[in-house]
Amino acid sequence: MRSLLLLAGLVLTGALLFTVFGVAAAPAGAPAPAAGRETLQDRLKRLPDDHRGWAQLGVQYVDQARISGDPSYYTKAAGALDTAARLSPRDDAVLTGRATLAAGRHEFAEAERLAERALDANAYSAAAYGVLADARVQLGDLRGAREAVERMLDLRPGVASFARASYAAELRGDLDGARRYLQYAHEDARVPADLAYARHQLGELALHAHDFETADRWYARALETDPGYTPALAGRARAAALGGRLDEALTRYEGVVRRLPLPQYLIEQGEVRLKAGLPADWTLLDAQRDLLARTGVRDDLTWAEFEADHGDPDEAVRHARAEYARNPGLIAADALGWALFKADRPREALRYAKQATSTGWRHPVLRYHRAEIERSLGRDVPLDPRFDPELATLARFS
Repeated sequence: MRSLLLLAGLVLTGALLFTVFGVAAAPAGAPAPAAGRETLQDRLKRLPDDHRGWAQLGVQYVDQARISGDPSYYTKAAGALDTAARLSPRDDAVLTGRATLAAGRHEFAEAERLAERALDANAYSAAAYGVLADARVQLGDLRGAREAVERMLDLRPGVASFARASYAAELRGDLDGARRYLQYAHEDARVPADLAYARHQLGELALHAHDFETADRWYARALETDPGYTPALAGRARAAALGGRLDEALTRYEGVVRRLPLPQYLIEQGEVRLKAGLPADWTLLDAQRDLLARTGVRDDLTWAEFEADHGDPDEAVRHARAEYARNPGLIAADALGWALFKADRPREALRYAKQATSTGWRHPVLRYHRAEIERSLGRDVPLDPRFDPELATLARFS
C-alpha cells in the first residue's frame, strides 16, 4: 500500500505523518537544535504536566519507528501517550496520537475508534481525519475513507491531504486523478522531506504502470532532494530489477538493507537474488519477524504474502485469515485469495480476488493474482506479459 505507514509494508499502509501540536521539537535521532532552543524533552522536564507535549513525543516515536525500522520505538511511543492520556484523556491531540500509534501497530479498528473520538472532541482536526482515512482504507470502508480525505482537504490542503487524496483516486482506478493530486503535493512541498515523498510517490505510480524509466527518474529526483531517503533508494533498486538490470539492483539492495532492514526490503532483495540464480538468505528476515512480534506489532499481511510466495501455503492462509478478520480491506482480501490459491483452494480464493479488484484499482499484483486464480478454474483470462511473478514483492504495495 502506498503510504508512509511503511510500517506496514509494514503496510503502511496510510500516509504522511505531520505535526498537529503547537510545541516545536526535532524528532528523536535528529541533529541537536540550535543553541538556546528548547527541545521537547527539555520542555517536558520543565513542564511534566504538558499533555500535548507528551502526545507529540509519542507521535515522534511512531515516526521514528518508521524511519529507523526499529519497532522498539512503539514501546516508547506507548509510554509517552499513556502519560498524555493520564493527564488529559479527552484531548483531541492525545486521542489522535493514540490513533496514530494504533495504526502503526496495524490495529486499524482501534485507530478508527480513537480518531472518531478525537473528532468528537474537535471536529476541525485535519490530523484526526487523516488517521481516520488511513484506518478506513485498511478496514475496507473506502467510501468512509474518501469522505474523511475530502474533509481533510477542506480543513488543511497540503502534502498530507493531497497524498491521501491521490491514494483514494488510485484505489478507484483514477490514475489521472492520482497523478494530479501528487503533482499538487509536489508543488505544495516546502521542506525536503515532503518534496522527496511526493517525488517518490510519483515514481511508485510510474512503477505500477510498468514505466520503469520514468519511475527511476522520479526516485532519483527524490534522492536529489534528500539523499538519505530510503524509500527512494529502494525504488531505484526495484526499477532496476523490474527493468532487467539485476546486478545493479542487487548492489542497490545491499545499500538499502544495510540502512533499513525492513521485512519488505529483505523479501525484495531475496527475490532478486533468486531471479539472478543466487540463493536467498532469510536469516535476517526471520530475526525481524521475531523482533516485530516481541514489540507488539502484528504484521500478518507481510507473512501471509511471504509464505504464499516462498514458504508454507497453509501458514499463508492462517496469517491471511487473521489479517482479513481484523482489517478486511483490498490488500488483505488479495492476500487471502492468493494464499488460498497457493493452498489449492481456487474456488474459495476467487471470492477474495474479486473483492480485491472490485473498485477498479489497476494494480498489477491484484490483476495477476485474479487472472491466475481464474485460469486455474478453466477460464480464458489473459496474463499481462509485462508482469514478472518471480519479482512479485517488488511490484506489490510499496
